[in-house]
Amino acid sequence: MAAEGTAATASAPLPDKRQAPALTALLTCAMAFSMLQLFLLGALGPRLVDELGISPTVLGLTTTIGFGTAAVLSPMGGRIVDRIGPRRALVVLLVVSAVALALIGAAPGAGLLLAAVALGGVPQALANPATNKAILASVPPARRGSVTGTKQSGVQLGAFAAGLPLAAVAGGIGWRGAVWTAAGTALLTGLWALRTLPPDPPPPATTMRPSLVPRGFVAWLAVFSLFLGSGIASVNTYLALFGVRELEMGPATAAALVAVLGVAGIVGRVGWSRAARPGRAEWLPGWLAVGAVGAAALLAAALSAPPLAWAAAVAVGVFAVSGNAVSMVLVMQRAAPGRAGQDSALVAAGFFAGFAVGPLLFGLFAETGRYGFGWMLVAMEFAAAGAVAFAWAVRDRRGRAGRSS
Repeated sequence: MAAEGTAATASAPLPDKRQAPALTALLTCAMAFSMLQLFLLGALGPRLVDELGISPTVLGLTTTIGFGTAAVLSPMGGRIVDRIGPRRALVVLLVVSAVALALIGAAPGAGLLLAAVALGGVPQALANPATNKAILASVPPARRGSVTGTKQSGVQLGAFAAGLPLAAVAGGIGWRGAVWTAAGTALLTGLWALRTLPPDPPPPATTMRPSLVPRGFVAWLAVFSLFLGSGIASVNTYLALFGVRELEMGPATAAALVAVLGVAGIVGRVGWSRAARPGRAEWLPGWLAVGAVGAAALLAAALSAPPLAWAAAVAVGVFAVSGNAVSMVLVMQRAAPGRAGQDSALVAAGFFAGFAVGPLLFGLFAETGRYGFGWMLVAMEFAAAGAVAFAWAVRDRRGRAGRSS
């Protein structure tokens, strides 16, 4: 890990104090746009279901297709980023995000909507390896945890943007206008990346064979991310629809639930990533998953006490959403030289696979209005993530003790 950071720094000078905030802001925006379509489809779900005449199951299928594509492409995306460099990868990410969002806004029905969402899987596959490589190239080791947590919070910034300002725009000019506004902003951010980021260094000369199969700690984190992503994606996709159909909220109020989740996720990701120091970071994913189980229980309880939905949204952001940021900090702490992009992509592939599966399963309950059973399923997925995380932490501690004895 240190070797990779040293090599990267040698080819790209560290930013000065004035440049560092701009780099962090740019990476945060890139993460936001990489998954903005997920949050827009969730926050605008009630409008889409009514206007396009799609069912809740099809709404879940949009997430399944988008993240299924991202899961398949992620291992290849990691190799691409390692070869072409973070600057080119981030520009491609933002341009493709703009095109996918523009197509979603133009969709007359389910067909083009699903195709556009599949295209949106490309920036998702590039996001984590590209931003992680940019951090290794330009951020001193002492600040990487903090910057990683901040840029990972960009995903939740996207949730906030979808749930509040873009939902407000949709109320004024329609949901299509809101999505096209997001597309234009993504394109402008791509131009910003092109002008701001330093040129990519030449591709590394390495004899290391790339692997498409996660091994060691990467495999454990990928399985943890699979279960975690299943639960998070179900909440993201169906929270607003749950608020409208079961809690008697208006569309704008239900979209605000997604915004609250996004703000809580920003705070949680930044805070927990800063706390994820070696020796402590290994245990954090398990404890965050335990908190996420409690969040799912609050969602189920909201059927009887609707105000609990707001507390549940906060808890999902603080605990469940933060688990992904901590897993990326662990990758950057432990990746072998030249492997940061590939390892990040393999862990992200597990996360995206969970995003593909979770909403599809939850949609079976949402279709029949059995949201209580759906939130129980989410609680089980978070519990499974916690079990995997604690099993790895125990195994890792024993391995370290054996090597030191």
